[in-house]
This record gives sequence, C-alpha cells and structure tokens, in this order.
Amino acid sequence: MPCIFCRIIAGDAPAQILYRDDQVTVFQDSHPIAPVHILVVPNEHIASLNDCDLKHEALLGHMTCVARRLAAQHGIEESGYRLVINTGPHAGQSVFHLHLHLLGGRHLPFRFE
Repeated sequence: MPCIFCRIIAGDAPAQILYRDDQVTVFQDSHPIAPVHILVVPNEHIASLNDCDLKHEALLGHMTCVARRLAAQHGIEESGYRLVINTGPHAGQSVFHLHLHLLGGRHLPFRFE
C-alpha cells in the first residue's frame, strides 16, 4: 500500500493542495504546530533525506525555493519562518516520504526536549 503522501499526490487521499508542479506537491499539514504549517513533498517517493544523492540536488533546491515563495504568499517572509526536514524516527520523521515543513506565523523558540 502506498504511503499517505503518495496517495495525496495521486489524488487518492484528501489534502488541501496549495501548489503543484512536475516535481513537488504542497499541502497543509493535517496536524499543524504553527499558524502556517505547510508540507513541500517531492512527487517521487523518496523515503528520507538519507536516500538522496547528487541526482536529487536540483529537487532539494527546488523544494526550498517553493517553500520561500509560499512563505511570501502567507505573509511570513519578513517576520521569519523555519524549514525543517526530519530524517529518521529519532528526529521525529513519522511519514517515510521525504518532506519539508514550512513553519511560521508565530515566534518559534529554539529548543530540544
């Protein structure tokens, strides 16, 4: 069974799609931790950042550029935002399809638990 993000990309699972192109699909996180919590997901299934190599450099750059444009569209470009890629279970990765979190809209303290 495909992962939830593959199903969203295929249109087989619901999500609030904000942007889509031939490389990425962008949608609202279903469990947001900030007023702006958006996921930038490659259309190709890549389990984690550990599965990326030189052939993925352009995709990773594209993901960050798309996130920056969305930050501007959501009015958080000036106040600040955070981009996060969790890699592996100890880092909090719960869906094993590479994704970039765009977080903002409030003060985001830097802390480790």
